[in-house]
Amino acid sequence: MAEDLYKHGKVLGHPSGLFVLFFTEMWERFSYYGMRALLVIFLIGEITGDNPGWGWDRSAALSLLGTYTMMVYLTPILGGYIADKIIGYRYAVVIGALLMTMGHASMAVETPTFLYIGIALLIFGNGFFKPNMTSIISKMYEKFPEKKDGAYTIFYMGVNAGAFLGIMLCGYLGEMVSWSFGFGLAGIFMFFGMLQFWFAAPIFGEIGAKPDPESVKAVEVPEGDRLNPFTMLDKVLIGAFALLSILWILNDPLSEIGNNPILGDGAKSDLANGVILAALVCFLVVLISRLTRYTPIIRDRLIAVAVFAFFTVFFWAAFEQAAGSMSIFAKDYTARALEGSAAGLFKTVDTILTIIPLAIITWVLYKLFSQTFQTISLSNVILGFSFVLIWGIVIYKLNREFSNTGTEVPATWFAILNSLFIIMFAPLFSKWWESKYNPSAAIKYGFGLSLLGIGFGFLVIGAMGIPQGAKTAEVSMLWLVMAYLFHTLGELCLSPVGLSYVSKLVPGRMIAFMFGIWYLAIAIGNKIAHTTGGMIDEITAEYSLSTFFLIFTIVPIAAGVVVMLLNPMLKRLMHGVH
Repeated sequence: MAEDLYKHGKVLGHPSGLFVLFFTEMWERFSYYGMRALLVIFLIGEITGDNPGWGWDRSAALSLLGTYTMMVYLTPILGGYIADKIIGYRYAVVIGALLMTMGHASMAVETPTFLYIGIALLIFGNGFFKPNMTSIISKMYEKFPEKKDGAYTIFYMGVNAGAFLGIMLCGYLGEMVSWSFGFGLAGIFMFFGMLQFWFAAPIFGEIGAKPDPESVKAVEVPEGDRLNPFTMLDKVLIGAFALLSILWILNDPLSEIGNNPILGDGAKSDLANGVILAALVCFLVVLISRLTRYTPIIRDRLIAVAVFAFFTVFFWAAFEQAAGSMSIFAKDYTARALEGSAAGLFKTVDTILTIIPLAIITWVLYKLFSQTFQTISLSNVILGFSFVLIWGIVIYKLNREFSNTGTEVPATWFAILNSLFIIMFAPLFSKWWESKYNPSAAIKYGFGLSLLGIGFGFLVIGAMGIPQGAKTAEVSMLWLVMAYLFHTLGELCLSPVGLSYVSKLVPGRMIAFMFGIWYLAIAIGNKIAHTTGGMIDEITAEYSLSTFFLIFTIVPIAAGVVVMLLNPMLKRLMHGVH
């Protein structure tokens, strides 16, 4: 049995195929986070200078970002279904990667039309790509469930390595050299990732191939349970929810950017509010009616998942400020110009943070080569060339920085701190969860939300000296560093835990529906994040920037306290699942 898993060699105790997926996912995350780090800063950038932005209002830029990030979490529901039933996981990954490559290339053109085309391609590409990489891992380890946790841990490191390098390099080239270079670089490595994955097909065999309709078996229902098929009313309400939601989602950027709303006279019109309220009612009716049709234990566990999903909205609504209002804080309110010893110290730290992770990943690449070069030589050559290019860009970046006496820290640089802190602290949290002091799910959620709020507390303190209505200031970088530290600690408490509890609490035959609800909660959180983030100028003008960040301090901490108070009830609803 084990021979089948390792028939193409072993790398760090896992099959070589896992590391093909590791690098494919790394390049996808490189492209996603590299582009996301640039988008808002590019859109609101000054329209003059050597590398001009577009001079958009902050609210318009965040409205577009919110719609994009919301759709990124909704399309995987459809993409996963198409892959599972029709084209298979591997074709879905390739289609998704190709669409995203074209999306990044479109954005590099730097015109409004190509920007919107690019974002649409990225949304649909992500829908095909995102859910199916993890599905391939699940299939690969189907007969070895005891190794899944370790496999996903390694895969998660690939996610963070890609985010780290993408933000650092796309962010640097985009902000310091040319926006087109930053957006284009994201597309180049997505393309390399697609080719590397495609030519590695022999290593996967039938894993992730197009499904055979004849092999689909009837759903097995445990004794004492019952099937809960979707009724015609369920389907009608789901259709109404989807239609109304899409109208509302599109209305927001159309209102903010082009002043051309499709619902009433703006994003906050009575008609727009009525549409989203009607969508919410449709969703709640479907959810409640389905829950009541399950057997008591399953119903209780699904209610617990729904409660966790509700608090997940609060988490992401604050956490995702990193791509919006915190990027604005980094760009316009943080002292980033360094001279003398301070500049030298930053350059040294930045060099260490760049070289060491890249060297470690290159060593993993060498280990993969040593096992698979005979089997998938073209895939290896493409992957190797991509790393030669990465090292070339890193050397160019460091040489350019050390040639200058001073330095300006890119606003995008701060976003790498999240990935860096995850890599540093994830092993400690993993040991905590495996110890006898492992807290319950509700307590973990409470910790996560509270730590997130404390992180914003540092920004509240840092912004206290900024005058009411000010558009620029120069506060210490330390406040952002501390904010990212506590946000990451909060993420480690909550984010990986959430999906784990969905898989534990939900029976296999209902997992797709509940994962859909989970991604919907994250999508709503993302949209709320950038809708509220878009109010930064309004709140700063009427109160202060410190007040704006105080909202994201109080709300998560309050939510964290509430979910911890619900701990006894949630334990009962989970019926022994830990």
